[in-house]
Amino acid sequence: MNISFDITTLREGYLAGDFTVSDIIRETLSRIKSGDSKIWICVDTEERLLAQAAELESKSPHDLPLYGIPFAVKDNIDVAQLPTTAACPDFRYFADADATVVAQLRAAGAIPVGKTNLDQFATGLVGVRSPYGVPGNAFNPDYIPGGSSSGSAVSVALGQVSFSLGTDTAGSGRVPACFNNLVGLKPSRGLLSNTGLVPACKSLDCISIFALNAGDAQSALHAAACYDPSDAYSRPFPTSLESPKRAFREGMTFGVPSPEQLQFFGDQDYLNLYLESVKRLESLGFKKQVIDFSPFLAAARLLYEGPWVAERYWAIQDLIKESPDSLHPTTRAIIEKGIEGTAVDAFDAAYKLQAFRQAIQPLWEEVDFLATPTAGTHYTIDQVEADPIQLNSNLGYYTNFMNLLDLSSVAVPTGFTSKQLPFGITVIAPAFHDEKLLAIADKLQIASDLNLGATPFKRHRSLVKAPCDTLPIAVCGAHMSGLPLNPQLTELGASFDRATATSPHYRLFALPGTTPPKPGMIRDPENGTSIELEIWQLPKTQWAAFIEQIPAPLGIGNIELADGSYVKGFTCESWATADAAEASSHGGWRAYLESLSS
Repeated sequence: MNISFDITTLREGYLAGDFTVSDIIRETLSRIKSGDSKIWICVDTEERLLAQAAELESKSPHDLPLYGIPFAVKDNIDVAQLPTTAACPDFRYFADADATVVAQLRAAGAIPVGKTNLDQFATGLVGVRSPYGVPGNAFNPDYIPGGSSSGSAVSVALGQVSFSLGTDTAGSGRVPACFNNLVGLKPSRGLLSNTGLVPACKSLDCISIFALNAGDAQSALHAAACYDPSDAYSRPFPTSLESPKRAFREGMTFGVPSPEQLQFFGDQDYLNLYLESVKRLESLGFKKQVIDFSPFLAAARLLYEGPWVAERYWAIQDLIKESPDSLHPTTRAIIEKGIEGTAVDAFDAAYKLQAFRQAIQPLWEEVDFLATPTAGTHYTIDQVEADPIQLNSNLGYYTNFMNLLDLSSVAVPTGFTSKQLPFGITVIAPAFHDEKLLAIADKLQIASDLNLGATPFKRHRSLVKAPCDTLPIAVCGAHMSGLPLNPQLTELGASFDRATATSPHYRLFALPGTTPPKPGMIRDPENGTSIELEIWQLPKTQWAAFIEQIPAPLGIGNIELADGSYVKGFTCESWATADAAEASSHGGWRAYLESLSS
């Protein structure tokens, strides 16, 4: 099956009936079996996966935003009935329940295929610190895949799954994305629940998302994000906080480090590619401003030179006391240092960090986002094995400060070196600017015109719903997914949001003499029922063009949804239904059309 596994391609194929979920699961397992065995620590059984597929096939792809989408899970995140190892065989246990983030994705229709390899206990940016071997970099197996989320990144880059979950405490969701030509979303801390995650640094950990493009990352984010009271560090997205800075706008200003603060560790290719990426951002209409990057670099040094290493020790203290030889030598050397600090050291570091946070705060009044290299270079496996600590530290130069300073970020691919290895930059903003950053990454990825991961496929139309740039519209008839007038929405850049229904106060009629057949929906609180709807996000700039295509007696008005909220959507003048056949008893236009054909 020679198809791209990006979410849009799979979703369109499901809606068109080109293949079933079982077909995609069999193809997923075939791709995994024929690939590098070191990518995966555990793959679920074909029997269980096909049972999940069969259950989904009893439902409609219209109802689930991630219907039948296969994904991978880093093996420090729980999946029910599968072992969790954190790449340490002696730590292995079977999870009784899904991690919250996995449960959220499953509820949206996605299927967790198995558990991927990682730097042991998520300690490292290199991807070589695992007793399960080194997953081969998707472009050159002599080079490191990046860590700690090595297997998660490579599985997506090779097209084995559509997206994957990693973690990102110090850069583990961004460096592997850079090294495998992927989008890597490090969400705002607390936006994705950490319940069911083996912690690295409990106060800083983020579950991250690897995807082939920014639109897929956003789709996974929307399905996975939730406030989770069982996670002490969970935070709801502050929708009530009105901040113009959180919205995507044309012509935004971005900051870049001053030339003397850039580090490429002798890699001229990376320097040239970064400068080209900055020029590309400018060509897209963004304005460059040089900034002082020193507070970010000073904060980054605190992560491994300060008391936060003690959090890594805390997370596995029983194992390291009772069975220290269970750990990878480099992992053990790093984590054992966590017992050396004092409470005074912890407060000293906390005070310094707060000063750095204070120092960078005025910067966000001057710039809308930062654009840095994701990593300063790309090492071979042999180079890292010869100098594991220092080279790993070099890779964290542009990443280690992120969670300490409570920032959100997206790594986005922008080019290739002369050795045909991927390069990318990271766009950065304060917490809860995730949607804005995804919109920037989407524009930059399209302009960079690269293949998706290591696959031969491209998809170069905007897939991201930019924050505050769209408005929802409810459709009840020929504009729904797969029906004749749906292209009037998609050609204007609209994207599917969700399936829902009206409150029980509406009636639906088949309007006579319309081509293609169209319904008319009217409000009737006394005789009404609930009618199937789809909500689409239509760019604000395209509303006039869309409304111009709506013929009488149809119009746009306020539609009451099943949850009591209101949204703009299709209405009909009541006079037009006088001689029309009523379709209300079918619950929706799609079911009414099916009744006619049967």
